[in-house]
Amino acid sequence: MFKKYTIPFDLDDPRATLAHRDIILQKPFLKRLYTEWYQQFIETSESVGKGIYVEIGSGGGFLKDVFPEVVTSDILDLPVVDKVFSAEHLPYQANELGCIMMLNVFHHIPKPYLFLQEAQRTLIKGGKIIMIEPANSALGRFIYKRFHHEPFEENGPREIEPGNPLSNSNQALPYIYFERDLEQFAKDYPQLKINKITYHTPFMYVLSGGVSRSSLIPYMMYGFAKGIEWLSKPFSKHLGLFCTVEIEKV
Repeated sequence: MFKKYTIPFDLDDPRATLAHRDIILQKPFLKRLYTEWYQQFIETSESVGKGIYVEIGSGGGFLKDVFPEVVTSDILDLPVVDKVFSAEHLPYQANELGCIMMLNVFHHIPKPYLFLQEAQRTLIKGGKIIMIEPANSALGRFIYKRFHHEPFEENGPREIEPGNPLSNSNQALPYIYFERDLEQFAKDYPQLKINKITYHTPFMYVLSGGVSRSSLIPYMMYGFAKGIEWLSKPFSKHLGLFCTVEIEKV
């Protein structure tokens, strides 16, 4: 019998974010997947090697536990983050940040173009943004449009309604900004260069059960499942449920 996790709070209630964090920490399968994603953040930050490292939308995760150098933040006032601010207004000086990290955050920003303007302003030369977001793959569209509470509108507008930091979203916003409207991105942010977009993780998050259900397979099978996922790598553009986007200030 698979357990379903019920959170007795509205999604935009700060207590819901803290409850999701507790679920992630209590589920070995999901926690290990997050740890692997965080390793990408750490390696990207270390490749820059200077400036302030900032994570945006940290509340539901545990990056600080594995990367103490990072400054964690959230738009919600949470006891587990270092700073409270909006991604659209970064409280940093020009050319001060070495790396900006986000896990499933970009698609919740009401006006992503304001965040990208702020990132362009605050990053040092050679500084990077690295984010992990829902991917616009064939499998991704099928899953997100049918089995996920957040909308996925790949032909939608470039912003979403403000006011509800978690319940308002468009999971396709990364695709819209960094793939669909690539020419617009180059025009609007001449100092930002998209280094790479990598589609990945077709199965592991689903198998983990996410923050809604218990894992579909026992933790002891994590390595086996990871091996199967590795074999599917040539088809990641079609199967990947997530994508890692790396952007550099040049």
